[in-house]
Amino acid sequence: MAKALVVVTSVSKYPDMNRPTGLWFGEAVHFADVLYNNGYDVDYVSPQGGYTAIDPQSLQEDMMTDLDWKYYQDKDFMTRLGHTLTPDAVKAENYDIIYFAGGHGTIWDFKDNEQLQTLARAIYEQNGTVSSVCHGAIGLLNVTDSEGRNIIDGKTVTGFSNSEEEAVGLADVVPYLTEDELKNRGANYQQGDNWSEFAVADGQIITGQNPQSGKAVAEKFLESKK
Repeated sequence: MAKALVVVTSVSKYPDMNRPTGLWFGEAVHFADVLYNNGYDVDYVSPQGGYTAIDPQSLQEDMMTDLDWKYYQDKDFMTRLGHTLTPDAVKAENYDIIYFAGGHGTIWDFKDNEQLQTLARAIYEQNGTVSSVCHGAIGLLNVTDSEGRNIIDGKTVTGFSNSEEEAVGLADVVPYLTEDELKNRGANYQQGDNWSEFAVADGQIITGQNPQSGKAVAEKFLESKK
């Protein structure tokens, strides 16, 4: 069976403020749903393994779609999020795609995680797809190929924009901005309108801009397999 690996954060609280964070729920749901419906099995991994917190902001009534509610009430799906794998328990050769889901927690535990970088590199070098949505793009920042070159250097990518970070009032709270860091790695950053579905594919790299874009990432991946 074809398999996908979804990476979620292990961070549940902003380090310097009393505010919860975690996985942005819909970013996992909308990507996984497309793959489930196309015969894929999906595994979930996080830097620390085990329970992944869900950002309560993403569970607000105005954020949740009917699809989100369906998965939120699916005990098997929620159990998987409550028992994520550790990176050392994952074998890259089993997966066609790795997908870094977002949520602000990723800012603190994706960028410098060497185990996740190793997994992404291995999947990339076996002609698999490395993908992300929103802040999940942080997981791509320090992934290099076997020659030491960053895999997004010279690639067209997207991720949570500076203007969207400003709109949610966190541009001065987070230690760095996703858009800026993608550009700093030599990527050709593109964006659509704030809060609109926007995803780009450049070879084996597929990225989505914001919480509205997880489905589009999955669809572009399936298109690339045809």
